[in-house]
Amino acid sequence: MTPEDQEDTQPLLRPPSGSVPRGRRVFLAAFAAALGPLSFGFALGYSSPAIPSLRRAAPPAPRLSDAAASWFGAIVTLGAAAGGVLGGWLVDRAGRKLSLLICTVPFVVGFAVITAAQEVWMLLGGRLLTGLACGVASLVAPVYISEIAYPEVRGLLGSCVQLMVVTGILLAYLAGWILEWRWLAVLGCVPPSFMLLLMCCMPETPRFLLTQHKRQEALAAMRFLWGSEQGWEEPPVRAEHQQGFQLAQLRRPGIYKPFAIGIFLMVFQQLSGINAVMFYAETIFEEAKFKDSSLASVIVGVIQVLFTAGAALVMDRAGRRLLLALSGVVMVFSTSAFGTYFKLTQGSPSNSSHVDLLAPVSMEPADPSVGLAWLAVGSMCLFIAGFAVGWGPIPWLLMSEIFPLHVKGVATGVCVLTNWLMAFLVTKEFSSLMEVLRPHGAFWLASAFCVGSVLFTWFCVPETKGKTLEQITAHFEGR
Repeated sequence: MTPEDQEDTQPLLRPPSGSVPRGRRVFLAAFAAALGPLSFGFALGYSSPAIPSLRRAAPPAPRLSDAAASWFGAIVTLGAAAGGVLGGWLVDRAGRKLSLLICTVPFVVGFAVITAAQEVWMLLGGRLLTGLACGVASLVAPVYISEIAYPEVRGLLGSCVQLMVVTGILLAYLAGWILEWRWLAVLGCVPPSFMLLLMCCMPETPRFLLTQHKRQEALAAMRFLWGSEQGWEEPPVRAEHQQGFQLAQLRRPGIYKPFAIGIFLMVFQQLSGINAVMFYAETIFEEAKFKDSSLASVIVGVIQVLFTAGAALVMDRAGRRLLLALSGVVMVFSTSAFGTYFKLTQGSPSNSSHVDLLAPVSMEPADPSVGLAWLAVGSMCLFIAGFAVGWGPIPWLLMSEIFPLHVKGVATGVCVLTNWLMAFLVTKEFSSLMEVLRPHGAFWLASAFCVGSVLFTWFCVPETKGKTLEQITAHFEGR
């Protein structure tokens, strides 16, 4: 075993005699970092209420055409893909904390540009900037949280990344009921501003400080996060960790295995169709012939928040692998059922299956078309619940866990780039796919991808619950 291998298998930070640290400030630090995902969740959800408002806008306000509206929803993912590359570079050079602080700038500037927009290009430019911040935050926040958390709570805290994302989406939906698009953009500046203030008071991760040979600062960070550094051990960090990623390292199982798993996790997450569903939530429910599609979108957001919170609470007991498999199975059935709904209702121009979700229940015989509309409601809610318990939070959590410290920046950058490029393709082409394959075909195709995600989970994804980050690395090395 080489010295580098020995380094990867020993915990950089470990409690003596199996004791569990009891510091509570680690939760405060995780919350501060998770305000980044809250901000990018708001940026994702912003397009759903803003697009209808911008389509109705009267001069001199910018007005979106159908083509511009498509780009308005999708361009944020292009910015996020670039942000993933930038975040992968920043996280190893500027550090985890400074990278989070830096990403607040394009968040605030982007929403400010949208607020002041007089032309469509300003709207798209602001969305591109917020997308850039989304990419950085989606990479750095999980890494920061995984490196400050001890194994017993790493699943809980890591899942809070996705919880904050869906909370941000729901906040955008709710605020969109009472705010028009300019004031909604002003509200978008609040979470990153709060994050900037709070993160200034948080420490850098001990693991990054050790790679910079700053042992005293690492001990101070441990005292802040866990209450005490007494009895904690760390091996010396040698030059190997500062050489970074080299292409030749892809020959090592400890590098190429987590690389492949991380990339496929991101691909399957997006091929499930979740971003297309969330970006065009109101449009989808209009296709399903609902009178109040915005109310339906809020209900979907509430379900997503509740089930993501539930998954976070059981993550460290049930394990990542079981929840991923369960999530995939639920999504298979829900997307199949939603496709069946569209298949049964297509070609019926006289069909009027409008459902008022708040209307009193009538004792009159039910119209079959109304029953089909409720099939759409149930299918969508089941899909969101299934995604929230597994394929929503866990790919981001595993991405932050499975890579060795010295390649984490590049590896997570590649994963985030993959995720957001796939998100762009799915979001941009979803409406075209609905036209070519018809809605039922598009959802049945998503169901087929969900089947693939279940098989991938079962045969390829390792369990990481209760393990230190170094034990996970040793697993991939086969030791």
